[in-house]
Amino acid sequence: MSRYFIYCRKSSESEDRQVLSIESQISELKKLAEKLNLEVVDILSESQSAKAPGRPVFNEMIKKINKGKADGIICWKLDRLARNPIDGGEIIWMLQRGVIKHIQTYGRSYHPEDNVLLMSIEFGMANQFILDLSQNVKRGLRTKAEKGWYPAPAPVGYLNSPQEKSGERKIIKDSQRFDLVRKMFDLMLTGNYTPPNILKIANEKWGFKMRNGKPMPRSTIYRIFSEPFYCGRFEYPKGSGNWYKGAHERMITEEEYDKIQVLLGRKGRPRPKTHFFPFRGLIRCGECGAMITAEEKIKRQKNGNVHRYVYYHCTKRKHPECSQKCIEEKELEKQITELLDKIEIPPEFYQWAIKQLKEDSKKEIEDRNKILENQKRAYKNCVKKIDRLIEMRMNDEVSEEEFRKKKKELLEEKVKLQELLNDSDNRVTKWIDKAETVFNFARDAKKKFEKGSLEEKRQILSALGSNLFLKDKKLRITVEKPFLLIEKAAKEVKVIHERLEPLKKPVNTEEIEKIYSQNPILRWVCDNVRTCIMNSLDFINIPQFEIPH
Repeated sequence: MSRYFIYCRKSSESEDRQVLSIESQISELKKLAEKLNLEVVDILSESQSAKAPGRPVFNEMIKKINKGKADGIICWKLDRLARNPIDGGEIIWMLQRGVIKHIQTYGRSYHPEDNVLLMSIEFGMANQFILDLSQNVKRGLRTKAEKGWYPAPAPVGYLNSPQEKSGERKIIKDSQRFDLVRKMFDLMLTGNYTPPNILKIANEKWGFKMRNGKPMPRSTIYRIFSEPFYCGRFEYPKGSGNWYKGAHERMITEEEYDKIQVLLGRKGRPRPKTHFFPFRGLIRCGECGAMITAEEKIKRQKNGNVHRYVYYHCTKRKHPECSQKCIEEKELEKQITELLDKIEIPPEFYQWAIKQLKEDSKKEIEDRNKILENQKRAYKNCVKKIDRLIEMRMNDEVSEEEFRKKKKELLEEKVKLQELLNDSDNRVTKWIDKAETVFNFARDAKKKFEKGSLEEKRQILSALGSNLFLKDKKLRITVEKPFLLIEKAAKEVKVIHERLEPLKKPVNTEEIEKIYSQNPILRWVCDNVRTCIMNSLDFINIPQFEIPH
């Protein structure tokens, strides 16, 4: 009669959360052994993960089986024996050689003469489960870090909020310790105290206690003063170079942190260097077609002056021999400003153009009802024709081929009419809003480009046109059609205003609008901008600006 070890295992890790406790496993497996009349020589149990080799109780059991002290194993499931390929492979090899004569789980038996493929699959699934779980955990921790929450136990002075479930816990102030830790920083910032002095004051005079109820150890005070988490940033994983801005309430400023590192005789931890180059990723090289990238250069003069330069150049990824030279950012911005200057319109023309477009839209709205009625009648007639065609086919008045051909034509006509009916109301209101945005851009883009942020400069260049190429230090761009039309108007308006300037007397709004209205070029531009936008309501998104004064 074979002798068996009952082996039970459970770890505190997440893969074992749904597994029975060790006591429950022992109880169930005893009943199973009694039911199957299996002789149990010992009950072995341990609380340890099986994702890596090195479990002491498991290794001891294997040694005893090799010495002949038992012939078989009773366990809850195979994944209790192993979740790694080394331990799993050893179990399979011992079973194949007959060293282990029988493995009995709660729902299956395994013998030396059995095909070990099924056992290999089960061990492989247990191992893959661990690998997948590890990846999922790491991904979850990275996501948490990207949201600004430190994915680790909170440092002294902070707490992981207990309200949220594991993995979603935020870091909040520890009401009992936050202010005391801040006082430690204050003492350190005076420059009159060393970390050991501050530690002694905190433990003996303030009665500071860690969360475990013990005084603060010496190593912790140094860790506090060197931890950038307190100034609002953290590195995750440690040593990776990946820095994140924390969403927690910071305890000290960056300047205070830097000062403390100097007092400690350290350089401080490196900060992530981030540079935003507004035109990178928008422009291609006009010679080889590769993307244009950017880099920063710092020049320090002997007199102490520091100058910053940004250069744009071809990445040369498509053709390493590309001959194009770099261009300074200031020169590139100058060329963009010149393009924006060509479409810039004065406020007086902007007001007149919008007024004209709104008058045109009123006329269009008046005609809309007539158009809708005609479209409805055409749609009803089309439906009647389809019904009549089906009736004729049922009466064999038309052939199958004629029926299919005519039906296809009528259905296509019906779909077009349905689209017109659905869109008639919307297009009238959409185009005037889009037109106003286009003229608003022409009026304000140059001023905003000169005074706006880097992100706003990028948005302006993106909205101005497409197919951006840089060749021989010259920017070439396919300007969007509405702006080409406005460029013609801008030239004409400039001539009008130059003609009025010598009069040296103010021109009121009515007078200048009358002059605009009598100019055929300006009327032509407004009509064509309207037509252009009507034909392409999906025109590129254009930012609206609040111009700084």
